[in-house]
Amino acid sequence: MTGSPERRRVEGPGIVGRRHEMAAVRRMLGHTRLLTLTGTGGVGKTRLAVQAAGSLRGAFAHGVELVELATLEDADLLESAVATALGLREQGPCSMTTLVDYLADRRMLLVLDNCEHLLEECALLVDRMLRGAPRLRILATSRQALGVYGEQVLYVPPLPTSDPGEAVRDIARHDAVRLFAERAARARPGFTVDAANAATVARLSQRLEGIPLAIELAAVRLRTMPVEQLLRELDEHFETPADGARSGLPRHLSLRATLDWSFGLCSAAEQRLWSRLSMFVGGVTLEAAEAICSGTAIDREDVIDLIAGLVDKSVLIATERDGGVYYRMLDSIRSYGREELGAAEARALVRRYVEHYRSEVERHRLDRLSPQQLEGFRALQRELPNLRVALDQCFGRAGEASVGLEIASALWVFWIIAGSLTEGRHWLDRGLRLVPEANSARAHALWVDSLLALHQGDLKTALPQLEECQILARRLGDESALAFATQVSGIAAFSAGEPRRGLALLEEARAGHLARGDADAAAVNRFYAAAYGAAEAPELSITLGDWFLALSEARDARLSRGYALFALGMAAWNQGDWRRTETLMREAAELRNKLNDRWGLTQCLEVLAWTACAQGRYERAATILGTAHPLWRAMGASPTRLFPHVRGHEQCMARTREALGGRAFEAAFRQGARLGLKRTITYAIERSGGG
Repeated sequence: MTGSPERRRVEGPGIVGRRHEMAAVRRMLGHTRLLTLTGTGGVGKTRLAVQAAGSLRGAFAHGVELVELATLEDADLLESAVATALGLREQGPCSMTTLVDYLADRRMLLVLDNCEHLLEECALLVDRMLRGAPRLRILATSRQALGVYGEQVLYVPPLPTSDPGEAVRDIARHDAVRLFAERAARARPGFTVDAANAATVARLSQRLEGIPLAIELAAVRLRTMPVEQLLRELDEHFETPADGARSGLPRHLSLRATLDWSFGLCSAAEQRLWSRLSMFVGGVTLEAAEAICSGTAIDREDVIDLIAGLVDKSVLIATERDGGVYYRMLDSIRSYGREELGAAEARALVRRYVEHYRSEVERHRLDRLSPQQLEGFRALQRELPNLRVALDQCFGRAGEASVGLEIASALWVFWIIAGSLTEGRHWLDRGLRLVPEANSARAHALWVDSLLALHQGDLKTALPQLEECQILARRLGDESALAFATQVSGIAAFSAGEPRRGLALLEEARAGHLARGDADAAAVNRFYAAAYGAAEAPELSITLGDWFLALSEARDARLSRGYALFALGMAAWNQGDWRRTETLMREAAELRNKLNDRWGLTQCLEVLAWTACAQGRYERAATILGTAHPLWRAMGASPTRLFPHVRGHEQCMARTREALGGRAFEAAFRQGARLGLKRTITYAIERSGGG
């Protein structure tokens, strides 16, 4: 995960050997709340952690979750990586209090994989979570111990190797030999350890120091050479005699030597592609590899064959995602490739990398109502780790910060829908500090940053930014930035308790969009007017909401359709029709859940609590309020600071607490907060039954 840490089930492939280590992990986690697996790179810490955690799933009532940190390069995003893994979905910096509150009474195992490059930050995070969540246990992998009080450390050794003089049966039982034989059989079907090759395989497993990654890289070479030649080449590369004696090469150097050897066996073009692909922390599509990595001794049409060669050599791993194929590298292999990338080549690669992802963001803009909306959202989710690298490169290189601001601003709808408000502000604030000059990139970043701030209830930050944006847009003659600044000023007016002024400003902004011929911006404007103006002018809200719904359906813009349903639901609520409100919000919630729209889903859950309260189903109302609470917190937002929700939330809380009594209300609220996202959806959108 990333770089971005993405959420996935903790199951993983089966592993060869590790019976003693597996038993030790299970035993030690019964007596400690923090267990760190340490060992050299390539020794299999991740695979052991995933396998052990999967076997312990039944022991943890609230589940086992994995946070993959190998590709997370910005320490400021660490806490949010954990929030994402927990299903809270905020992918930018989030409050430590959010995590602790969510975990406080959960019996859960959290696996933090590859902590070594963020050691201090991981140590602080782990310490705070363990202090605030007494039932939480953490299994970490790292090349170094975290150094947190109460931590126990389990060193993961290389796999046991065998003596070449042993009997064939005994050689074949050693785990290093078993792993080699299993991987060799994949490379050369029918391969087995027998009397003819047992001593050679034993020497080879010794030569590779029992390091699983080194063994796997070597085994794949049996596609092109016999095992005896494989051993000779390794001996020659390691510059030691093939006498079966254990070399004095330290294990981390043994892996390095194997990577050197594997690199040397690649063609010159494969070597170049290996080093260039190391730029992609989140994996890479063929299309992206062709666009970015071709040129300078690699023809575009040759990239597919070179990728196939690297897959054959186990340098790349091909995985299917959303109907496409992604190619990724293990962290040790990617780190090696980066070291082999020359400075001049790296500079040229970064330019192509940034330009490619800038184009991808523009191609997948979500503020356009089109049938490609959902595909674009999913593409941006997949590419987020690589987008982060692009942004980091822009903000870390002279003269490129304005490009980074343009990319971060163009992602404004993505930041909202993904529930990544704080991450969006993180990148925008970083860019605004680096681009003080008056240009359009700064102007647009100011209104986007203000909008995200308003979604988090931060009116104090938004207002001065909007004022600067308007001044700057007029000075530059940037009518687009001026129209959007006026639009966001209208949203700010609602937040400041001036709904009539808010509607007037939104209408003024809509006229500006239409004057420029920006029909999509005018359409999104109508959504904001419908959603925010529901309390002040519900009839107008219905008119605008119906128009936005019809356009969304005509263009098959599924993301926009969910927002249209929400706006109409808010209008129905303000007309006192809670039955229609519930129907619309349930439909919107189902759609938003399918689309992975966490911002929209959380809003729907909030309103469904109100409708339950209106029906006198107070326990249900309190439970749904509880389910929404950690989701709001993870996004750095609150219904008490978000204009469309303030009044309804406060009334629902007060009425429900009064009806149930303080103790019963808190119990139901806590039950909702513990449900987890999947059970939350099932509970909140049920059509019948008491609460």
